[in-house]
Amino acid sequence: MKRFAALYTALDATTSTRDKLEALNSYFSAAEPEDAAWASYFLAGGKPRQSVPTRLLTEIARERAGLPPWLFEESYHAVGDLAETIAHILPPAQRSSELGLTQWIEQRVLTLRGLAPEELRTRLLGYWDELDWGGRFLLTKLIGGGFRVGVARQLVVRALAEVAGVDHKRIAQRMVGWTDSRQKPDAARYLRLIAPESGSEEARQGLEAHHAAHDDDAGLPYPFFLAHPLQTDPATLGEPMQWLIEWKWDGIRAQLVKRAGRVWLWSRGEDLITERFPEVTALGDALPDGFVIDGEILAWEPGATAPLPFARLQPRIARKTLTKKVLADSPTTLLAYDLLEAQGDDLRMTPLVERRARLDALAASVDGSLARDLLRVSPLVRASDWQTLAALRAESRTRGVEGLMLKARDSMYGVGRTKASGTWWKWKIDPYAVDAVLVYAQRGHGRRASLYTDFTFAVWDEADGVRTLVPFAKAYSGLTDEEMRQVDAIVRKTTVEKFGPVRSVTPTLVFEIGFEGIQASPRHKSGVAVRFPRMLRWRTDKHIDDADTLAMLKGFIDDRAQ
Repeated sequence: MKRFAALYTALDATTSTRDKLEALNSYFSAAEPEDAAWASYFLAGGKPRQSVPTRLLTEIARERAGLPPWLFEESYHAVGDLAETIAHILPPAQRSSELGLTQWIEQRVLTLRGLAPEELRTRLLGYWDELDWGGRFLLTKLIGGGFRVGVARQLVVRALAEVAGVDHKRIAQRMVGWTDSRQKPDAARYLRLIAPESGSEEARQGLEAHHAAHDDDAGLPYPFFLAHPLQTDPATLGEPMQWLIEWKWDGIRAQLVKRAGRVWLWSRGEDLITERFPEVTALGDALPDGFVIDGEILAWEPGATAPLPFARLQPRIARKTLTKKVLADSPTTLLAYDLLEAQGDDLRMTPLVERRARLDALAASVDGSLARDLLRVSPLVRASDWQTLAALRAESRTRGVEGLMLKARDSMYGVGRTKASGTWWKWKIDPYAVDAVLVYAQRGHGRRASLYTDFTFAVWDEADGVRTLVPFAKAYSGLTDEEMRQVDAIVRKTTVEKFGPVRSVTPTLVFEIGFEGIQASPRHKSGVAVRFPRMLRWRTDKHIDDADTLAMLKGFIDDRAQ
């Protein structure tokens, strides 16, 4: 536990990729396999469920520190992070624990859920009394369900590859599904993860030998290949004929895996979503064994010529139970654009143009109704020049897409966002943008815990001849560090009221807010919900009276429908 707490602190204290890599290498070189298994699980994005309610966690820590509620609240507001606040206020530890990470997680953290409050109190006070500041901070993050760390998954892959002496692409393959909560991290899994490459792996460039030896892993997908945003003139890429060009669809990136007579459906976030989309699973049942398709799950009504908005997918993700009504209201399809495995053969090192031809042949061989309604192959967009393509791209929103994808004809299917195996570009349309007023602020997390960096923005509602500001979006990214510090100072000077960690401010600041999509939403006071809002720039040249209106926002919905 001490070693992992030290690693967590080191990773959180630097933005240097080199320093993070050195810290990871040092940890994995010395850690016991069972501890390294849990550490890699957490660092790769795995999260434990909340073991102790936040209210009870706060109450136990506050009483142990002997603080009145108002002083704890003030401390929390000053620090901005609950786990960090608790680590600061607790009295010095009287003992020291030498238990490893695995023992802490399996014998302590995972046993807390569901215990009576008095038993939780006894255990937590005892645990905190064995740990220093860093250990308490980490433990509280883990039991509170708020664990996250500033390290990219690919950097964890790179560190493990260096420690193991194994190609990083192989480690990335083996780590697919690593954070699946249904498989407990243990020493055996970790040792398989970092094991030297076998001859069969090198020959087939896949995981077939691994799958055969470990049936639980038979349904694992391949690491997803990601595109780079295109930020230059596409004319610099050569002629359009050098690229396979498709629409960029707005759905859930997924891989459909059919092996050993079974079907698995995985999201890009490595969540197993087979049960969420039974109709896509039915498509898998119709496929022969040994096939892996990469594509996009879209909300799409049978017989329609265009997909439904992304919002129609959300009930399929959020609802615990898929009722007949949910299935009927949110029909889905798999829009395929790559074939990664065929008849058990790994095709990823085959040029894209050949993979695409085999995908077309597979789709043509599938039963007509399934192919028409459940397995649609992403259509190619053909044009002789970039000017024509730019004009087509301008029609993206009316087509229900986000722009164009440009994929080199000879590209292999790489791992992550890389150009080593060939290049894919995403040529997205410009985001929607409005000028909005900052009305609420909240402190950030981690290194930003001392600054107000999470903001709520509003636009003018001019209904009934009265002008009022109506909140419509929250955003925390898009500004430089210096701009964040300047806005933080203004928030502190213009605070009107405090609502727990949130401050309402006198409206004085205008920002250009960008977002990818918009839809009507009766759950929001503004009547609209936007996707992926972020700050594009601070409009220091504008007064709040110049901010945009709710009518303008709703106009985006009307324009898209035309």
